[in-house]
Amino acid sequence: MASDAGPRGRVGCAPITAELPPSRVADLLASTCALVEGEVGALGDEDARWHPAPGEWCANEVLGHIIEAEKRGFAGRIERALAADRPFEAGWDQQAVAKERNDCARVAASLVMEFMGLRKRSLQLIRSLRDDQLDRACVHANVGELRVRDLLHEWVHHDRDHTRQLLANVQARVWPHLANAQGFAGE
Repeated sequence: MASDAGPRGRVGCAPITAELPPSRVADLLASTCALVEGEVGALGDEDARWHPAPGEWCANEVLGHIIEAEKRGFAGRIERALAADRPFEAGWDQQAVAKERNDCARVAASLVMEFMGLRKRSLQLIRSLRDDQLDRACVHANVGELRVRDLLHEWVHHDRDHTRQLLANVQARVWPHLANAQGFAGE
């Protein structure tokens, strides 16, 4: 379940900064690999299937969403924008795709492997981008024009949204077992 919030949950409140070059975007997206591999690997299959609340994604489903967003939304849209002039991009039903993927039932390590392979190819794509390709665009049914440079930055934001969700799932998993240490929360 995606969020439209900017940094620290605020929409549109961050100060303007220089855009990141593709090489920096690639480095940030590569760093997600270590977090995903470590966190999902440490959870193991049973806890990677644990849901923090009814209707919320388990860690496996979060990772499945990241995979699909990469294929359909980020690397996929960039590849299509490079191949055609302003291709039309329909949205996709994230909940229906999550249900169809049935990631909750999967072995966590297989999802990590799928993600790592996909991310490796995506990083190669990003690192191969030339400056003259960054303004290539597609037209999304819901939000309009999306340039390659826009997608690169959204990709970093999206990764952070969902890695935060993975971490929150683990926090929710251990919360009931903190006993009196729950009193330290918020300090």
